[in-house]
Amino acid sequence: MSLKARIEAVIYAAEEPVTLAQLASLFREEALASRPDPCCPAETAGPALVEELSEPAADLPPDDEKKAARQLDRAIRDEIRALVDELIADYNTPDSGLEIREVAGGFRIGTRPEYHDAVRAFIKTLKPPLKLSLQALETLAVIAYKQPVTAPEIGEIRGVDASGVLGSLIARKLITTAGRKQVVGRPILYKTTKEFLLRFGLNDVNELPSIEEFEKMASELAEPEEEGAVAMEEELPFAQNEIAEIEDAVDSSSEDDLEAADPAPTSESDVAEQPK
Repeated sequence: MSLKARIEAVIYAAEEPVTLAQLASLFREEALASRPDPCCPAETAGPALVEELSEPAADLPPDDEKKAARQLDRAIRDEIRALVDELIADYNTPDSGLEIREVAGGFRIGTRPEYHDAVRAFIKTLKPPLKLSLQALETLAVIAYKQPVTAPEIGEIRGVDASGVLGSLIARKLITTAGRKQVVGRPILYKTTKEFLLRFGLNDVNELPSIEEFEKMASELAEPEEEGAVAMEEELPFAQNEIAEIEDAVDSSSEDDLEAADPAPTSESDVAEQPK
């Protein structure tokens, strides 16, 4: 795959605009390899040139090494920029519905303005994004891995009754019934649907990650949450101290107000004059 094709793929896949610095850092060696040697014919450029340009001479003073490094970075960016300009020119044709434009200091592939009406009309026909609760996701995962499975079996795995969640998943057409299990009571069996495959981008249920892979991904997702919980626990004592100080201040001010409103008797005569 050519370097220009790699750059095009990255710009297309990125959610945020891709900057020239990001592209230069990502494709540094490829840009050096594709850059012709100014002193030699273009066909001699390659790994030797990469090694020569990427390793400054050891006998150069520090200032000259920094200058050479800056020149090398500038050359890499120029090479990447030239390829991006070629991509922009490739997309800039009347028959192209897409274009590469500079947005917020980076590059992004998007639809051309003259086709926005067609895109807007298409977007209105799309289904709203799927939002599921944690309980629904857990139940759906059990069905996907254990199908066909009954409601009591799902409840046994999750430890809670899943009847309410099953109705929600059926309403969203993510699961459907698959007959009845030939046991006492003949409970209904449940399985996933084609809509489930469409929503999760699967060709069939065999593409689901294995249990081991699923547990690994779950643990990786849980680590940031645990780090956040630890950070909150570290900040909690400070917050508790602040709350305690506020409560002490409120209590002391309340006592002062009570003393001002109803001063305590200071002598026996004052006590005698107090109404009984």
